[in-house]
Amino acid sequence: MKTLNAIYDPVFTSRSYNQVDRFFLQYIKDERDLPFIYLTLRITFTLIPLAVSLFLLPLFSWMWWAAAAVHFFISNFMFKGPFGLMLHCTSHRPFFKPEYGWLNNYLPWIVAPFFGHTPETYYSHHIGMHHPENNLEDDESSTMMFQRDSFRSFLAYFGQFFVRGVYDLLAYLRWKNRPKLARRALIGETIFAIVCIGLCFINWPATVMVFLLPLVIYRLIAMLGNWTQHAFVDGQDPGNAYKNSITCINVKYNKKCWNDGYHISHHVRPAMHWTEHPTFFQKTIDKYAQHRAIVFDGLDFLQIFFLLMRGRYDVLAAHMVNLNNTFADDQDAIALLKYRTQRIPLRQEVPAVPTLA
Repeated sequence: MKTLNAIYDPVFTSRSYNQVDRFFLQYIKDERDLPFIYLTLRITFTLIPLAVSLFLLPLFSWMWWAAAAVHFFISNFMFKGPFGLMLHCTSHRPFFKPEYGWLNNYLPWIVAPFFGHTPETYYSHHIGMHHPENNLEDDESSTMMFQRDSFRSFLAYFGQFFVRGVYDLLAYLRWKNRPKLARRALIGETIFAIVCIGLCFINWPATVMVFLLPLVIYRLIAMLGNWTQHAFVDGQDPGNAYKNSITCINVKYNKKCWNDGYHISHHVRPAMHWTEHPTFFQKTIDKYAQHRAIVFDGLDFLQIFFLLMRGRYDVLAAHMVNLNNTFADDQDAIALLKYRTQRIPLRQEVPAVPTLA
């Protein structure tokens, strides 16, 4: 196990702004989100033109294949993670000032579909269901009912989400009397489907490459991420964020994806700005230790997923941070990890106590 030393994840540092910075700062709510502007611009002027070129170039010519290869690389290896987590951050905290609120539609409606996000579905799912339910039974993406160190269980989890995830989301939102969110998700899904069907009649290979393949990849990555973030759940206290989520510190992923590794503190304070998580973590170490929270140093979610699927609890324990000497040794940590990956059965209804007539 590891002891907690320095933390190298990004925090906000004030600096002087140039003229271009100041131009954009007048539109956004929080100066700490200025990097989102430049990421959005890079995507807008690289990925989207490449996507458009696939509809214009001669079909299956060498130029088409070259553009498709570059598009696939840029989409999945350069921008997918940073964009997805930028969308996450701006779902919790509006990006633009109220007077420019219409600009908040640019990411979910214009940019997101190029990464496989159907407009509004992410917001409705994440803000409207996942956080209110906190991975408990009514959360349609809950991991609790699955054996979380089993690849077969993950495939069942992903298959269930991919086949009926949108249906389950809409049913949940209607059940919880959140019709506006249900309507937003349904409109987004419908418009995405109509546009893709129409584009297939124009150029089906480009439509598959630009919209449909990213849809499959995104939903796989999203479920893999959620599975790992909530792979270790205490069956005796599953609603406790310190016991149903994990934290990853000192990883490149946090620099690239806006401190997304701090999933415990994100569930504790969902609206916390992404730059505040490392400081909050350090200030609340005692609470993490009190709940025997699982914190990994040097492992990101993808690495944890593959280690978990291979049953490498020894490697996982070696990267765990022993906060306040909570764990006696690696074996103690491994025992906790294995306990928290066990399938948690659904709560059974308690029968009413019979009474005499």
